[in-house]
Amino acid sequence: MEKNNLMSRLDEIIEKIKDTKIEEIELETETERIRIKQYLGPKEVVSGGTSVPAPIVEIKEEIKPESVKTEVETTQKYHVLKSPLVGTFYRSPSPGAPPFVEEGDVVSKGQVVCIIEALKVMNEIESDVNGKIVKILVENGQPVEYGQELMYIETT
Repeated sequence: MEKNNLMSRLDEIIEKIKDTKIEEIELETETERIRIKQYLGPKEVVSGGTSVPAPIVEIKEEIKPESVKTEVETTQKYHVLKSPLVGTFYRSPSPGAPPFVEEGDVVSKGQVVCIIEALKVMNEIESDVNGKIVKILVENGQPVEYGQELMYIETT
């Protein structure tokens, strides 16, 4: 797709969602994946105990011009470790501690590779295969969804 056409489509999508409560939208074609996140700000409590979004609106654009073919090859070549729950992803057991694993590390089945915090409970996520960490797909402290890809592991 031509870059100018893509930018005009992005501007159109951003304009349509900026006055809504939509926080994130993701579109995917055969050759592109576009994710737009709208930060609605911290929640404010108003009289009556109802929470409403703060009036600050930021829009973040993330464009990944990856082809579907590349994604299929990647997932077929490596084992994909997926999130078993919704929560916050952490690479280390505590702030300031070294990460459980780094890209290039060899892991064993059952070895803890990260933590996902859900409802104030720290859930240790273990590797389900023996292999080498090829790519860590999530940043420390980032929210994750159920089934979201966390890491690619080259099985041995």
